[in-house]
Amino acid sequence: MTGTAHTCDAVIMGGGLAGLTLALQLKQRFQDIDVLVLERRKHPVPHAAHKVGESSVEIGAHYFDTVLGLKPHMDGAQLRKFGFRFFFSEGRRDIDQVTEIGASRYLAVPSYQIDRGIFENYLAQEAVRRGVRFDDAALVRHVDLAEDADAPHRLEWSRGGETHSAEARWIIDACGRAGLLKRKLGLAEPNAHDVNAVWFRIADRIAIDDWSDNADWQARCDPRARWLSTNHLCGAGYWAWLIPLASGSHSVGIVADPKLHPLDTFDTFEKAMQWFATYQPRLYDALDGKRHLLQDFAFLKHFSHGCKQVFSGHRWALTGEAGLFLDPFYSPGSDFIAMSNTYITDLVAHDRAGRSLEARAQLYDQIYHSFYESTLALYQDQYPLFGDPEVLPVKVIWDYAYYWGVLSQIFFQQRLTDLMLLGSLKEELQHCQRLNLAVQQLLRAWSAASARRNAAVLLDQAAMPWFAELNQSLKGPRLDDAGFKARIRASTAQLRQLAREILARARADNADLSGSALPSILGENMSSPPANAESGAMLFAALPVDARKPRLPNFTERSSPVAPRARP
Repeated sequence: MTGTAHTCDAVIMGGGLAGLTLALQLKQRFQDIDVLVLERRKHPVPHAAHKVGESSVEIGAHYFDTVLGLKPHMDGAQLRKFGFRFFFSEGRRDIDQVTEIGASRYLAVPSYQIDRGIFENYLAQEAVRRGVRFDDAALVRHVDLAEDADAPHRLEWSRGGETHSAEARWIIDACGRAGLLKRKLGLAEPNAHDVNAVWFRIADRIAIDDWSDNADWQARCDPRARWLSTNHLCGAGYWAWLIPLASGSHSVGIVADPKLHPLDTFDTFEKAMQWFATYQPRLYDALDGKRHLLQDFAFLKHFSHGCKQVFSGHRWALTGEAGLFLDPFYSPGSDFIAMSNTYITDLVAHDRAGRSLEARAQLYDQIYHSFYESTLALYQDQYPLFGDPEVLPVKVIWDYAYYWGVLSQIFFQQRLTDLMLLGSLKEELQHCQRLNLAVQQLLRAWSAASARRNAAVLLDQAAMPWFAELNQSLKGPRLDDAGFKARIRASTAQLRQLAREILARARADNADLSGSALPSILGENMSSPPANAESGAMLFAALPVDARKPRLPNFTERSSPVAPRARP
């Protein structure tokens, strides 16, 4: 049966997080725009056991609560996240006797733990309220992209036994890994980051704060709410996540490098439990009595992927996982949705103003891919050092400084589409990118020879003045062009100082460390010298010599994973 034929300004294929937020952003920018969202799933979707991608960080959180104006929902229906938290707890039950990285208090800029079911149901309702046409249970059957610059695109979908069609000036693929446009146009592109993941939800809280009755350990955080963090239980070649959801469930996952932890060792719930019994026994203890509360289980192989092109001057685009996906370690998924949706909205604005799109779309695509490649460097070939209690804390501080000092400043200061201003900072931005690559290389070399001392200490990020101030700077007023240039140059200087300190710390730990490109990059003369960085140490204090303990096993050296021990 043939149903209604539609004519609209934009069709968004996919009504999940990426597609619905784009629809809201388009309606916010252009009150008269006619947007149709086609979602394959039937709404309302279930809470908790719906999708992963529950942890947000500063860019994505700012996009949701401020750019889209959803703060009442984020504050009232989701959980405020207590930052990232990392424990070097492999093989251990004494969580209070291992190194912990995290903040003892909330920092200035909020982020959220997001129940994707609650959020996407709300986004769909809000989109309809703002005038978006939303069709759920809609299966796209055919897409015909126009070759002529002024001709509309065409597509067909089925819903409720009827076939519908539409003509649209813009088509945006937000349908996730189905990648309709990616497959149609041959845009799929692998990357060199090979990792796998499994995840499940338990219909109960996992109270990590109750894992020790040590009063000193419990009092290290105010509030005493480690459970609200995105908790990372770390080991060589993997990390396990714990993410609380507003619906009362808890999300649990394992992300691992298959060279050290093959997927087939934890690709069912029972196997994952046995894996926890070996590698994270305290989490096993917490889950063992909750087996009957299991809500779902899923896994994904080789989940990190690229895309040859995501924005086109021919009035099509990809956003969310339909385009690029990195790695969940620092939860960048909603960040890249925020950036891609902002670029798409700006391209639509230029099109509606009758301006040429081709050059701008190409530049946006290049910049977006540059952000992707520099962020990918945080993860690629880095999983072996995730079990290193000495090197990973240094990496975490560097990665935060790079993220808050560069990419976050561009987004929070609304400079993402300011091509002229970004072009004037090309030297500084490229220098920071090279610094990041060199620091990541140094960290790998350092960890290969690290003593991996695992002291019973909280490495408190909130106690580092420069760290808290950098976070606070994201909340500042919008700067003029000169002020923004000064901000990026100050960030460049800060990163150079931090890189020097990391290099010195690594060499002090291992005098034979060599082969890093970092010294030569730090020796470069820049045409616009960066502002002077603040004096004083930027890293956590090094462990004293008397804290040295026998070297922990470096599991990167083994040729196969540790054989699982018997289930307790």
